[in-house]
Amino acid sequence: MNLFTESNLSPEVLQAIGDLGFVEPTEIQKQTIPFISTDTRDLIALAATGTGKTAAFSLPILDMIDDNSRKIQLLVLCPTRELCLQITKDIKNYTKYLKNIKTTAVYGGSSIMDQIRSLRDKPQIIVGTPGRVIDMIGRKALDFSEVQWVVLDEADEMLSMGFKDDLETILSETPDTKQTFLFSATMNKEVERISKNYLTNPHRISVGSINAVKKNIKHEFYVVGYRQKKEALKRLIDANPNQYSIIFCRTRMETQEVADFLMQNGYAADALHGDLSQAQRDTVMKKFRLKNIDILVATDVAARGLDVDSLTHVIHFSLPDDPEVFVHRSGRTGRAGKDGISMALIKPEESRKLKHIKSDTKIEMVEKNIPTGDDIIKAQVGGVFEKLFTEHENFFDFDDSLIPDLSNFSKEQLVHQLLQFQLKDLAIFYRDRNDIQQQEFNRGDDRGGSRRERGRERERNGEKRERRDRNDRNERGGKPRRKNEDMVRFFFNLGKKDQLKKMDMLEIINKATSKSKKRADIGEIEILDKFSFFEIEKSFKNEVLDGLTSMKFRGKEMRAEVAN
Repeated sequence: MNLFTESNLSPEVLQAIGDLGFVEPTEIQKQTIPFISTDTRDLIALAATGTGKTAAFSLPILDMIDDNSRKIQLLVLCPTRELCLQITKDIKNYTKYLKNIKTTAVYGGSSIMDQIRSLRDKPQIIVGTPGRVIDMIGRKALDFSEVQWVVLDEADEMLSMGFKDDLETILSETPDTKQTFLFSATMNKEVERISKNYLTNPHRISVGSINAVKKNIKHEFYVVGYRQKKEALKRLIDANPNQYSIIFCRTRMETQEVADFLMQNGYAADALHGDLSQAQRDTVMKKFRLKNIDILVATDVAARGLDVDSLTHVIHFSLPDDPEVFVHRSGRTGRAGKDGISMALIKPEESRKLKHIKSDTKIEMVEKNIPTGDDIIKAQVGGVFEKLFTEHENFFDFDDSLIPDLSNFSKEQLVHQLLQFQLKDLAIFYRDRNDIQQQEFNRGDDRGGSRRERGRERERNGEKRERRDRNDRNERGGKPRRKNEDMVRFFFNLGKKDQLKKMDMLEIINKATSKSKKRADIGEIEILDKFSFFEIEKSFKNEVLDGLTSMKFRGKEMRAEVAN
């Protein structure tokens, strides 16, 4: 099937997708549409995000739905509200000329009563997130007794988000005779298990390798210490002008802090994470799609459902643990035949993690130095001309007589003056700043300094640790510190700028764990400018998390999370 017109799809469906500009199916559509149209077996389809999976499963089913019946016949489950709304929008576009087929979305973050009322249209298709579908089953608002097809879209992500029990409950509400189609970007143990339990003799379709590494993406990594990561990030952005990018972080707290740092430094950036209300998330995503902001700082889960084809860069501010997540993140750039760049900021101690990602994914990653001030100014000059020569539209008219006499200036002098005017602030900023020194990376050789120097450094660090442990034992009445494996390390959102001191931190921890019968063993406390770290016995982890939520320090709310 090289063209949609060669399929067995109905004239109404072909007309609708023709209006959308569909001509040639993607690889997953070429394999999936004929299978679903003619086969009664279950299906496991493995394909990267953004390959046209919604059309692959929905187009053939639309031809088979009984539009005279007002029962739910197709159930599509997906991990996030954003993806739920995107799938619903797509299916409604495909049913433009099938007037009797109705589709309803059910998802969290919106009024459940409004969604229950929307079911009065008697839709044949439900697209939902697992949590909200469970809620509506509990209210007897959804009846899946006549469902013929169930689609688990992005099954790997639903399982990683903790929806395993919800999925099993929902599937138990559907008939045994249904067809189940599982779509996933990765095939991990949990996906394999749920496929064995709920799919019968499934046919498998795999497009390329799972979450295939795209050849049109350049992969770079930069080694930098934790305290210099934000400064290094700023330099990477400045050295790559005119970018439209997503910066990926590990935690919600880190995401917000990086976004705040960029906005305070004048970048058109914003954060997308789970602590935002649904209205706030919708606003951020709309701004990013419209390019009112050109840098989005996001967690992996929050970025799901955000489908953008024109990203120039993906920046990994923090490495993920799973190599497939790294590939999935990077694959958001380099779409629609364009080239893309994936850049990762690596702490020196992350050499093992980086090696694991490289060996698992077979990605060729090039180590680069953090750009110097001179590098950045050169790149910015190129960026000015790139923008100048790609934006030709005339936005306003003016009288040429307003242009002063420039005959005394050469072309080069004029360009020089314009560039000085355009880049003055950036040049002043970097002129008086020291460049970031490349951190020594564990490569198994002697680069980055002699062994003697590294030995001296280890000696100095050992002396510091010995002094610190000695002082710590004195403070603790001679009691030795517990081993690291007995402790859990926390990130705390306040620091020196909030007038936080070690004694304050001790008092906060003791207060948070005061309900316990025994006193918590507290480890190292590190107070930094904007945030802090502390260690405590693992058995007190939940008490700390619960206790801090109801406390304030100098009128400021306190947040802690387990540090990675």
